[in-house]
Amino acid sequence: MTPIQAEYVLILGAGPTGLGAAYNLGKLGYTNWGLFERDRHVGGLSASCPDDKGFTWDIGGHVLFSHYDYFDKAVEEALGGTYYEHLRESWIRIMQTWVPYPFQNNIRHLPQQALNLCLEGLRSQRPDFKKTTNFRKWMDAIFGEGIVKYFMEPYNRKVWGVPLEAMSKEWLGERVSVVDLARIEKNIAEQKDDVNWGPNNRFKFPKFGGTGSIFEGIARPFRERISFDYDLVEVDLEAKEVTFANGRTEHYDVLINTIPLDCFIKKCVSVPDTVRDAVKDLVHNGGLIVGLGFVGKRVDPKCWMYFPEANSPFYRVTNFFNYSPYNVPNGDVDTYFSLMCETTYSPHKPVNKERIIEDTIQGLVNTGMITEEERGWIVSRYLIDIPYSYPVPTVGRDCALAVIQPWLESQDVYSRGRFGAWKYEVGNMDHSFMQGVEVIQRLLTGAEERTVNGML
Repeated sequence: MTPIQAEYVLILGAGPTGLGAAYNLGKLGYTNWGLFERDRHVGGLSASCPDDKGFTWDIGGHVLFSHYDYFDKAVEEALGGTYYEHLRESWIRIMQTWVPYPFQNNIRHLPQQALNLCLEGLRSQRPDFKKTTNFRKWMDAIFGEGIVKYFMEPYNRKVWGVPLEAMSKEWLGERVSVVDLARIEKNIAEQKDDVNWGPNNRFKFPKFGGTGSIFEGIARPFRERISFDYDLVEVDLEAKEVTFANGRTEHYDVLINTIPLDCFIKKCVSVPDTVRDAVKDLVHNGGLIVGLGFVGKRVDPKCWMYFPEANSPFYRVTNFFNYSPYNVPNGDVDTYFSLMCETTYSPHKPVNKERIIEDTIQGLVNTGMITEEERGWIVSRYLIDIPYSYPVPTVGRDCALAVIQPWLESQDVYSRGRFGAWKYEVGNMDHSFMQGVEVIQRLLTGAEERTVNGML
């Protein structure tokens, strides 16, 4: 494409992607742009929420790790060194015991009967990847009966909230540790834990203000240019105009969209039927984040924990007080601790939102995370409802995007970010920020967008 010259660039959404776009526009000295945000704060799904008891909560279990020097430098500018560095300690709670993450490398912790079934499944595998047409078949081919039965199937059903047969296998990449049988057998023989897999085995966390402080810091140099309380109502693609709920209409030459792709298309006038039909193949789930603040001291070095079993509604719990002491009142971890619990909901997996806090507390008791006595120590109950939590990588997703995205770009609209691009596999904070950076680089210089195209 021909790089833009003096056109007005309008950005919808001040989450990581919108901020990445604005940040890069500033770095490149381009001034003809505007950023419009529905809420009164920046950060999107990476914002943080203080409650009235003095606890801070993230919108889900974020940890800061990066694939990009560019993002690292932006974070350093934003935080100025005021962060902690942690070695990941994550575990799976299963069969009334703890198994280090990743599960498949540490099955030695299982009861003998379960361990034997997992090993039998692994040793009998002769995977034919061409026949693995979906995520569920891929799991069966890679891990065998035992690991799928005890962990992979129940955990992923909890996380995604959709039939696993409806999910593709192409998104996996570095998200799932695959199997090295010799390594697993050596771990068992030597009674050794194997916990270093994955890109986030070392991560940073801001000292103050939760994850949201990263994006507050990134936005600081251009915050006065962000228009807050601007909720999108309509997009006239032919006239190149957007209308907001407050009555304001803005003309644009190029539009960068970061709101959920399906919502954006619904707000557009004059959309071809083929595009509207393709949107039906975009699937997402929702999330309920329950933050529980306690009076009392908790000594537990774990960072986050996975819960595949049915005795709790949540799939993940974070010892949030371990990330920064300032996530609890006055930074006093000798007096307070906090647990952040995540539960998925969807049409396939309904959840009683009225009961989710009490069900979460009972789940913590059921799994041995807290005692009945500690139930009485709770002084803060905080609920965050995320209607859009994960863009689900379904079997039909890529075909849908192949229809929607080229048509939007033909209209000078570039939809990027976790839900703007609808690609879970490049939806972490660093990926999302860089999608914003790279689309600006493309528009101004003609450079290739590597992240959204899976060229990491």
